[in-house]
Formats: sequence, C-alpha cells, structure tokens
Amino acid sequence: MSQYKKKIVLPGGAGLVGQNLIVRLLAQGYGDIVVLDKHRANLDILRKVHPKVTAEFADLSVEGDWRRHIEEADVVVMLQAQIGGNDRSAFERNNLDSTRRILDAMRGRDIHVVHISSSVVASVVHDYYSDTKREQERVMLDSGMRCITLRPTLMFGWFDRKHLGWLSRFMRKSPIFPIPGNGQFVRQPLYVGDFCSIIMSCIGRDMAGGVYDISGLTKMYYLDIIRDIRQVIGAHTAIVRIPYRVFQMLLWTWALVDRDPPFTTQQLAALIAPDEFKVIDWPAIFDVAPTPFAAAIAETFNDPRFGNIVLEF
Repeated sequence: MSQYKKKIVLPGGAGLVGQNLIVRLLAQGYGDIVVLDKHRANLDILRKVHPKVTAEFADLSVEGDWRRHIEEADVVVMLQAQIGGNDRSAFERNNLDSTRRILDAMRGRDIHVVHISSSVVASVVHDYYSDTKREQERVMLDSGMRCITLRPTLMFGWFDRKHLGWLSRFMRKSPIFPIPGNGQFVRQPLYVGDFCSIIMSCIGRDMAGGVYDISGLTKMYYLDIIRDIRQVIGAHTAIVRIPYRVFQMLLWTWALVDRDPPFTTQQLAALIAPDEFKVIDWPAIFDVAPTPFAAAIAETFNDPRFGNIVLEF
C-alpha cells in the first residue's frame, strides 16, 4: 500500500496538534483522515477549514460507534488529552479511560500507533494532568502495541487556544499583562509545526518502539517569551510583575466564577516549576529541520490563512 493511502485516525484531533497536523498531512498527499473528538465547536472549525476530512463527534471514554474507525485504521495518532481544569474525574476519563478503550479497539490488529505523551511525565510537578499522563504512558507501554511514544514540551502554533495563543489574545485586549514573580523561570517552547513534522516522519518511516523527549531546542525565560510575543503582534501592553501568592489568589478567585478557566492554580505551579527537560537530537533522529523561535512566533501570529483561527476551550 502507498503510504499516502493509509487510513489515519486522530483521536482528539480537533485540538492544537490535530488541527496543525491535518494541514500538513493534506499538503503532503494523505487523504484518508478521520478525526474523533467530543468538542463540537472545534469539530465545526475543522469541518469548515478541511471539508474533505471525516470529523465525527465521539466521547472516547465510553463505548460507541467510533470504534469502527479505529478497527479499520492503518495509523492511529493518539492526541486525546485533558490538559486543564479543576475536575480530576475529567482527567481520568479523557486521559485514562479513553486510552484503555482505544487500546481495546486496536487489540489484535496490525495498527501503527503514535502516542502523544508529554514532557510532564518527567516533571517534578504532581497534579491532575501530570499524574494521569504518567499513568497513560505506562498503560501504552504495557499494551504491547506497535507504538512510538513522543513527549513534547509546551507547544505553540496555529489554532492555539491555550498557552501562548491565549496569552497573545489577552495581550491585545488588556493594557496590563501580569506575570507571576519575576518571570525568570526557564521554559522550552516547542513549535507545533516542527512537532507535526516529527509525527509525519514517524508515519512515513513506519517508526515504532522507543520513547522520545521532544523538547524545544531553545531554553528561554518566560518573561522573554512574553516580550517576544508582544513585539511580534505589535501590542503595547505593560508587563507587570505580581507576587506569586497574589497571582495564585487571583486565579483561585477566577475559578470560582469560571467552571473551565483558561489558566488554573495547578498550571501556575507547573509554569514556575524548576523543570529543564532533556534535549535530544530530534532533528537528526526524525530528519526534521527545526524552525527558529523568532520565525515560528511570526508564523504563528501573522499567517494570513490560519493565524487568526482560534479554537474554543
């Protein structure tokens, strides 16, 4: 079978990575792509941008007709994840229950699996997200599936509803941009375009086996990232440092009135954690040319096709 005729199924494919991956898969010639996701608004965006892609509503944490797509797949890229929120049960359903049900649908079939884990499995932080992602990775590695596991760090790019995308939109609207503490904590942002190229390399070369830490190659202070974004989008907001405890209290108060806040106290703790993730030579391993940070930021926010499309939380 020609690699471009492979049926590729993307559980959780209406999010940041999935939307970006589809753009690049279609450009390379892949045509049989199925997205299974339970976020209706983001599925609608996907259908509008890519009308030829099969996009179906599916809660992967419960049994459903979605199984038929998994059973017929040549490649499954497991993207489904609960990233934010204050409800532990949501993390268990979307990170663990969904994974077990997808594995059950794949059992006994020769399916190439690309599992998207996270750098947080190696973090010093323990919260709902990191704990369930650690367990999810263990479940995948114990499954016996023909699988490659990728652990990306914080990502940014087109369709970014959280992370740097949300920060840029807040920066455009507010005259003041608060940051916790002095902002001098190291981050390793990863351009989602590069990460999608890595996934496509795994698919095209039929890579299976191994766990790879896919960290941003440039280590930067959070404060410098914010300054770079402000410059690229032409914002004039003032960057104001706020003591950590005050910032934490503001987020806690916000969560009282917003059931699904864009940024939580757990994510704040993860943001300032003294994590520096392993950097491997992923450009050579996956034959991918990395995009310089400045160019990636410019493409993220200034691209006329996708730079202004925003997914919902």
